[in-house]
Amino acid sequence: MKWGYGSKSRCRQSSVVAVAEETEGIDEVFVESCWANLPLELLREVLMRIEDTESKWPLRRSVVACSGVCRSWREIMKELVKTPEVSGKLTFPISVKQPGPRDTLLQCFIKRNQTTQAYHLYLSLTQALADDGKFLLAARKYRKATCTDYTISLDANETSKGGGTCIGRLRSNFLGTKFTAYDSILPYAGAKLVKSRSTRLVGSKQMNSRVPAGNYEVAHISYELNVLGASRGPRRMHCVMDAIPASAIKPGGIAPTQVDFPMGNSGSSLPMRFLRSKSSRLEKSLSGPIETQREGSLVLKNKAPRWHEQLQCWCLNFHGRVTVASVKNFQLVASPENGAAGPEHEKVILQFGKVGKDMFTMDYRYPLSAFQAFAICLSSFDTKIACE
Repeated sequence: MKWGYGSKSRCRQSSVVAVAEETEGIDEVFVESCWANLPLELLREVLMRIEDTESKWPLRRSVVACSGVCRSWREIMKELVKTPEVSGKLTFPISVKQPGPRDTLLQCFIKRNQTTQAYHLYLSLTQALADDGKFLLAARKYRKATCTDYTISLDANETSKGGGTCIGRLRSNFLGTKFTAYDSILPYAGAKLVKSRSTRLVGSKQMNSRVPAGNYEVAHISYELNVLGASRGPRRMHCVMDAIPASAIKPGGIAPTQVDFPMGNSGSSLPMRFLRSKSSRLEKSLSGPIETQREGSLVLKNKAPRWHEQLQCWCLNFHGRVTVASVKNFQLVASPENGAAGPEHEKVILQFGKVGKDMFTMDYRYPLSAFQAFAICLSSFDTKIACE
């Protein structure tokens, strides 16, 4: 009886599973055909109204939900939803890899957890200096004997080096005066792939075998040595943006824009396509030491603060976005390398400052992306033995 029961149980279980799979397939086909067969003119009009009316988070989650209904809905939404450069909105995860708006600063803030060495980037939803925000990126600090690593991830709970949501990292030298930011996927045509024993692949689990995966240098950040000793002035930053041509800040300039993330092994990510820049400079591989400027690359420097006699401190105008004095506070502008300074060199491209014990604001604009701006700001958190 026992043997017979076991035999019948296995047969019954397999038949139930087969029926369930068949029913599930029928339901998926029905749902797909039901929504996909809507007239395209009507569908486009409905989705256009949703995109126009729900301009801010958390309402914009409806826009994301519409793009996940079926393939036809997704293709229309990808046409309607403009990049942050045009719309000033961060909608899909790929938006963190796309340049920010040209005319205004996109306001964000960073929360630091000193216990876990974690940093979370949020999009500001209100004008308040501290609100709940929309989560964008997370980073975790890993100390080593000769350097410091920061892994940058799309998932707040998954910041391991080999995690499937890891999209890049930041590495410092021993003194904490020089940093290199890496992108885990090809940022532009001709990007330099770094291969060495000390440089491991980041996020390699999420990459499609048809897409090159690894460490692509996208930025070099350096801090000048303070030969005068501690408390003798603010930090001096110098950033070489390997992935952005110097012409991007000029009227009509173009910066490389990634369109989609590569498809992962789990199939959770969308297929990747790249919108390549028309600039022929991006086709060249970039090389040379950190101290020298990459040919044709955008160079950023910190805006020099002024000394306030009454307050007896260095001051910068953050327009109310920074409230606590800190050596970490900075504003970055384009550096007129080998040329005359123009109006485009006066615009603040990135500003970062302290508003609380573990709260910092981060505002950025074109041609930087949220990922690049976040990596630069992470370098300011690291202790700099020779700069302070």
